[in-house]
Amino acid sequence: MPDPTPRRRQLAEAATAVVAREGLRGLTHRAVDREAGIAEGSCSAYLRTSRALRDALTEHVAGSMAADVEDLAAQVAALPPRTEGAPPGPALDLAMALMQRWVERRDLVVVSLELSTAATRDPAIAEQLAPWRARLVDVVDAILAAAGRPHSTERADALVAAYDGILAAALLRPDDERRAWLARTLTLVTDALTCA
Repeated sequence: MPDPTPRRRQLAEAATAVVAREGLRGLTHRAVDREAGIAEGSCSAYLRTSRALRDALTEHVAGSMAADVEDLAAQVAALPPRTEGAPPGPALDLAMALMQRWVERRDLVVVSLELSTAATRDPAIAEQLAPWRARLVDVVDAILAAAGRPHSTERADALVAAYDGILAAALLRPDDERRAWLARTLTLVTDALTCA
């Protein structure tokens, strides 16, 4: 899919800010116009319906997270092969670093969680989110393999589901505790779900 025009990107970023602050019920054309600082009616000229606006938001969030996942996949693929008995560090460290970056992008994570919840009731959103989520499961499986951990699609899928909850819980922590808590919790859950 080609990159969106600068105006569509501006609208999607404004929609992300609106939903992070007000939830999906606050996503309106007027709210996006106000957030973007553009003339009223501009958003509806580009995205005529509420459905088109929600689809653009979902595409933007899924695309942003998918780009991060593809970067992670490339970094893991570039690691030297793990030798027998070597610590699992590098591959898992890369995954942990991505989770830390996502928590620092609060709006993106909050909107991703909002969309995931909405997807349980809206098959169109579920369909838009499915490809990037499936790719994330594949990358997590590759990370476990690169780290010399027991791995399977089922384990990777369980980890991805657990990471959603961890990201949500991390956002509730005080800023000065968040990074350390996230690192400890990710390690505990990853170790628990990838034991032999």
